[in-house]
Amino acid sequence: MTTGDNARKALADSLNAVLADSFALYFKTKNFHWHVSGPHFRDYHLMFDEQAAQILLTTDAIAERVRKNGQRTLTSIADISKRQTIADNDAAKVSAEDMLTELREDNLALVASLRTAKELADEAGDNATDGIIDEWTDQAEQRAWFLLESSQNA
Repeated sequence: MTTGDNARKALADSLNAVLADSFALYFKTKNFHWHVSGPHFRDYHLMFDEQAAQILLTTDAIAERVRKNGQRTLTSIADISKRQTIADNDAAKVSAEDMLTELREDNLALVASLRTAKELADEAGDNATDGIIDEWTDQAEQRAWFLLESSQNA
């Protein structure tokens, strides 16, 4: 393998980790959307749904960047669970305040992973991935900001 091949493989591995975390965050956000309750139910229910939809929209683009780098992407739920770093939440009852906090922290963790992937895209000379990661990072930072601001009244 050449240095360029190694750099593209490292980038693909990083993007697959971002993809796994995106699916984990998507499902957790939908979980909280389905189970939120309390005085801010409608606002949080709608915000979680909007955020989940935004996250899901990024997954195909992430996977396609992996494929465009000549690598294989995720193949199953089991593959996602092996690679994800964002923890699932299977609790029967989670307060709305805890949902907001947990999703904020998870979005910030995704931002950190995206920044790592951006560095690897630069090393691989993949300008397209480098550029699109900025958009995904901005979206995750905005979600984290909305969750923080929403938690101020939780």
